[in-house]
Amino acid sequence: REKGEKRMKVAVSSTGNGLDSQVDPRFGRCSTFIIVDTETMQAEVMPNSSIGAAHGAGIGAAQAVAGAGVKAVLTGHVGPNAHMALSQAGVKTYIGAFGTVRQTVEAYKRGELREASSPTVGGHFGQGGRGMGGGMGQGRRQG
Repeated sequence: REKGEKRMKVAVSSTGNGLDSQVDPRFGRCSTFIIVDTETMQAEVMPNSSIGAAHGAGIGAAQAVAGAGVKAVLTGHVGPNAHMALSQAGVKTYIGAFGTVRQTVEAYKRGELREASSPTVGGHFGQGGRGMGGGMGQGRRQG
């Protein structure tokens, strides 16, 4: 965020209906989005109508939050299709959010969240380090 940036609305993926609800790390399948005015911290609840979609939940969620006039989405991780839909709508995506909605918005205001830029391994924008490898390599060189 630039210094002196005007007030704006952000959408936070949430498990509940308020600022003290936990952030849902899943963007497209979260139960609600909390739309927060970053200056006043006023919040409104927007149910995620895409939560039950068989396909395209992230894209549907992206279109819904973009339509709410937000400038940024704060979430745990976002898939590449949802990220693309948000980018095309001019909405920035910040990942690595955790804790409560209030804590996440405060972290965003302090510049502590990472802006998503490209897909990581596995097709998700996220924390990384969640590989499913068994770690069974023996490390013995034959020579």
